[in-house]
Amino acid sequence: MNEAKRTEIEAAVFRRLLQHLDERKDVQNIDLMNLAGFCRNCLSKWYSAAAEERGESVDYEQARELVYGEPYSDWKKKYQQEATAEQLAAFEKSQEK
Repeated sequence: MNEAKRTEIEAAVFRRLLQHLDERKDVQNIDLMNLAGFCRNCLSKWYSAAAEERGESVDYEQARELVYGEPYSDWKKKYQQEATAEQLAAFEKSQEK
């Protein structure tokens, strides 16, 4: 496989991941962090960093809008739930590693 085709496939996989996360708004970021060690905000930071590494300017809020499909503040109001004590405890425990 040539590099261009590989990049095309990786881009398609990333778009599919974003679509999947968009379809699963019920899955909270803290759940993603607790289970997988990353969340939508992590993807946003990685996107912004990758753009910067390639000489492009995509700030964190712009990247968040790309990942969330709308401004983060709007998404948060509509879909983010208050973290439970159990979720917070699991998150704190995962940060000890």
